[in-house]
Amino acid sequence: MGEIANRLGLSQPQASKHLRALSAAGFVEVQAIANRRICRLRPQPLLELEAWLESFRHSWDEKLDRLGNYMQEL
Repeated sequence: MGEIANRLGLSQPQASKHLRALSAAGFVEVQAIANRRICRLRPQPLLELEAWLESFRHSWDEKLDRLGNYMQEL
């Protein structure tokens, strides 16, 4: 946790709070080893999220293209 907090420029309580939320959502698993907590990303939920977002990509691309065209006309 300390290493993660240092790399992100967060206090340790801030990093712990974020990691608890990610762990509760299933994106991170935390393993306690002695006085250390080892955090690992879980790829499966991230892959599922990517697949879900992909289902919207075509719609977003079309709408953003139309917005871009409209902005150019202005």
